[in-house]
Amino acid sequence: MADWKRGLRRVLYPAYEARMLRRLPADQLPKHIGVMLDGNRRWARAVGRDTAHGHRAGAANIEPLLGWCDEVGIEVVTLWLLSTDNLNRPAAELAPLLEIIEEAVTSLAAQQRWRLHPVGALDLLPARTAELLKAAAESTRDVDGLLVNVAVGYGGRREIADAVRSLLQEHAERGTTLEELAEQIDVEHIADHLYTKGQPDPDLVIRTSGEQRLGGFLLWQSAKSEFYFCEAYWPDFRRVDFLRAIRAYAQRERRFGA
Repeated sequence: MADWKRGLRRVLYPAYEARMLRRLPADQLPKHIGVMLDGNRRWARAVGRDTAHGHRAGAANIEPLLGWCDEVGIEVVTLWLLSTDNLNRPAAELAPLLEIIEEAVTSLAAQQRWRLHPVGALDLLPARTAELLKAAAESTRDVDGLLVNVAVGYGGRREIADAVRSLLQEHAERGTTLEELAEQIDVEHIADHLYTKGQPDPDLVIRTSGEQRLGGFLLWQSAKSEFYFCEAYWPDFRRVDFLRAIRAYAQRERRFGA
């Protein structure tokens, strides 16, 4: 892009963003958004750098996103940082990616601005990573701020399986028979055992990089969510892109499956 175009954008975009922000209807904004931070590797290839550079650029964009969420009054954000499928990547890629995630979570926790909550199959992660996620949650437990679900080692099918397993274990300890449980079980019983139990379901799910699929993200919780797909790779996702997603959500007439 020509330098004059970049300069023009730097001048015009702040005013454009401020106008969008002022016009967002306060009573039609999402309370919980899920974000699929997709496209780090493709971004790295596009700029001629290695995969780790792409993941670091993506990690650097997390804090700005949380600031934008604070700006518009979002209450819960779920960030998908690493899927269960990603755990099958070659060790040469996975090890630095886990290190980058650990650094990002540690940095977010140190700021004491957001309440962090790990969601995912922590037992599938290296012990160091799992312990760091638990420590970040503990150190921010009393923070009165945005609740940030950090989805690491997360898969929607695995979450539902874990929820059913937890439900069965709970009732086994109570002495409930399978026949009795079969008569009692309903949707809310399973929801009460999800990683996000007690939280509102996401109103809006955003996916970057141009991909238009869920890929297993919040399968149970997103049944009635609105979706927004952005062409930008995650490291290039800007405040204006975020505000456009929020504006698009506010303009929709939600039917909740009706």
